[in-house]
Amino acid sequence: MSKIIGKALAGMPWQEKPKGFDKPVWRYTENPIIGRHEIPTSNSIFNSAVVPFEDGYAGVFRCDSLSVSMDIFAGFSKDAVHWDINHEPVTFKGEDPEVTNREYRYDPRVVWIEDRYYVTWCNGYHGPTIGIGYTYDFKTFYQLENAFLPYNRNGVLFPRKIGGKYMMLSRPSDTGHTPFGDIFLSQSPDMEYWGHHRFVMGTCDGDFSAWQSMKIGPGPCPIETDEGWLLIYHGVLRTCSGYVYRMGCALLDLEEPWKVKQRSRYYVLAPEMLYEQTGDVPNVVFPCAALTDADTGRIAIYYGCADTVTGLAFTTIDELMGWMKKYSMQ
Repeated sequence: MSKIIGKALAGMPWQEKPKGFDKPVWRYTENPIIGRHEIPTSNSIFNSAVVPFEDGYAGVFRCDSLSVSMDIFAGFSKDAVHWDINHEPVTFKGEDPEVTNREYRYDPRVVWIEDRYYVTWCNGYHGPTIGIGYTYDFKTFYQLENAFLPYNRNGVLFPRKIGGKYMMLSRPSDTGHTPFGDIFLSQSPDMEYWGHHRFVMGTCDGDFSAWQSMKIGPGPCPIETDEGWLLIYHGVLRTCSGYVYRMGCALLDLEEPWKVKQRSRYYVLAPEMLYEQTGDVPNVVFPCAALTDADTGRIAIYYGCADTVTGLAFTTIDELMGWMKKYSMQ
């Protein structure tokens, strides 16, 4: 039995695994939980992040507008399923208007570290890079310096310092629909200067694990367990009809998280439902957030579906650990 290191979250969303189901991740029966038109100006709402907050939950949501501009919006929920999303995007306070100037913002992640909620997102600054900000209440947001030079995507913070340093996973990128991509780790003493970059893991050549053969990227913030950091990530395959995004998992070393201990050869979730296969970008499941309950080992995964709506899926720490060990790439 594996154990999540963290807090209990008894009220988080949950459905039991369907009888006879033999895969490690199963969908919420009421998916999608957030439709594309939940606010008056939205074309789509997807690739978003949620966390426990006060007596309920808060989140930062990617809402592409009816002009198909990309921005991030705050929202609140009592049950983490039904959401009230603000109708206006997040605005950031900051010292330098060159940094706070908005070009575009998308694919946020949110994590509690020490005394505040940090938000990371793909930020437009002469190309995509990783924006960093923080909030205490999801009403007032403060923006820090961008973490990296362009081009980079999928900036994902660890939920605590390791060896006295903040840690972030990311995927170096380019200006377009990046046809490549490996996961790297970067370290910072102060959430401003990032260095000591380390390769974590890359794509897989051939058909040994073809679902992750074109590019990969980190998903939700890593989950601390007694065996290592559990990373849920996305992998992409280029097919004759376009890209297909699937979900996998890996286990990173607790003290040296650039070292991979286990990695799933087989994916854990793929676009099979109509709302995952049909949308603005077909055939996409893209994980961005996970709620966990340390007492039960339960995990609720929030993921974007076809770049259009938001879905919810369930698993447990033992399901994912068992899957990795049974179908390991190591």
